Amino acid sequence: MIKVAEKAPDFYGATAYHKNNFVKISLNDYSGKWVVLFFYPRDFTFICPTEIREFAKLEKEFKTCKCSVLACSTDSEWSHKNWFEKDLAEVKYPVLADTTHEISSAYNVLGSDGAAQRGTFIIDPEGILRWMAVSDNSVGRSVKEILRALKALQTGGLCPVEWAPGQKTLKP
Repeated sequence: MIKVAEKAPDFYGATAYHKNNFVKISLNDYSGKWVVLFFYPRDFTFICPTEIREFAKLEKEFKTCKCSVLACSTDSEWSHKNWFEKDLAEVKYPVLADTTHEISSAYNVLGSDGAAQRGTFIIDPEGILRWMAVSDNSVGRSVKEILRALKALQTGGLCPVEWAPGQKTLKP
C-alpha cells in the first residue's frame, strides 16, 4: 500500500508519448526534482482532456517550481499519439502508456475495469511521496489546488487551512 512520507514506487523504462516521439522514462530520471504524476482513466474521453489541458496551461508555473509533470493512463502509446496529435497538440509533458498496469497497480489506482482512476501524486526530489489524492472518475481534479499543495510543500513549513503562496507558515 502506497503511503505519504514513504518512497514513491519507481518505474523503469516505461514507454511515453512526448513531443511527437516515443521515449522511455523511469521515475529515477527525475531524481533531484519535484514530480507531479497524475493518472487519468482513458484517452478520447470527456473530463480527461480538460485536466490534461489545464496541466499544460499551468506547466510553466510547475517548471518555475522546479517540478516536472508526468501523465499516465493504461492506454497504449499509439492511442496517446493519435489523441494528442489530433486534439491535445499543446501538451508538452510526457504521457506514460501503462499497458502492463504495473505503474497504476504500484500507485494503487488501477480500477477493476483496467483503467486508472484519477490519482495525483506529488513526489519530492528525494523520491518521497509527499501528497496524494484519488477521486471518483466522475469528478475532475483542480490543477490549481495541486500547484498550491506543491508550493506549500516546498516551503518546508506548516501551512494552515487555505494557505496561499506568499502567506506566512506556522511555527510549532
